[in-house]
Amino acid sequence: MKKTGMKKVPRYSVVEVKGKLHAFLMEDKSHYQYENMMQLLDKLDHEMRAIGYVPKIEFVLHSLAEEWRLAIAYDLLNTGPGTKLLIINNLRVCGDYHEATKFITKIVNRDIVVRDVK
Repeated sequence: MKKTGMKKVPRYSVVEVKGKLHAFLMEDKSHYQYENMMQLLDKLDHEMRAIGYVPKIEFVLHSLAEEWRLAIAYDLLNTGPGTKLLIINNLRVCGDYHEATKFITKIVNRDIVVRDVK
């Protein structure tokens, strides 16, 4: 890649909340609601594991796509009950993301759609 001058595109997730797009980059902790999002994600993680979620680490090459999780948390914190969530990823997502999304959907009782480039 260095020889050809190609660069890797960073992974990011995008959500639309109240007519505005919000992008979450991998390893970006600068968002003003970051602490609230992490608290919600910790709570969801405990609840997911309590109802049987086991991360499929064979799919994950790095920590469970933090930008994807932050996008879901931001959406949950900033939209009302019954609002459908749509998370769009610029890179392909693995099977574990879909599995985790199913568990989160059950916990929060909301429809969540995760889309990627494929």
